[in-house]
Amino acid sequence: MTVVRSIVLFVAAALFEIGGAWLVWQGVREHRGWIWAGAGVIALGLYGFVATLQPDANFGRILAAYGGVFVAGSLAWGMVVDGFRPDRWDVAGALICLIGVALIMYAPRT
Repeated sequence: MTVVRSIVLFVAAALFEIGGAWLVWQGVREHRGWIWAGAGVIALGLYGFVATLQPDANFGRILAAYGGVFVAGSLAWGMVVDGFRPDRWDVAGALICLIGVALIMYAPRT
């Protein structure tokens, strides 16, 4: 159950961080206004909070593993929201990152 909770928290964190960054991008780069950018800043703050709920107490481990989730999540976000189509190298890189997440977070430790 701890692994499932951790994965759910990683997904939630990715939605807040990637979504928040996208909202800021839309507000500034796409000239949608400061309300979009402000909503993005709030979402980014929520990302920071969600990250603290991980069952592991090691900040460095959590953030390092989350980096892999961020990579894969960013590609997925681009596909769903912006119509981005990753090539095989994007997919291979994301899979390597997710293998790294699994090793960092869920490998048996003594």
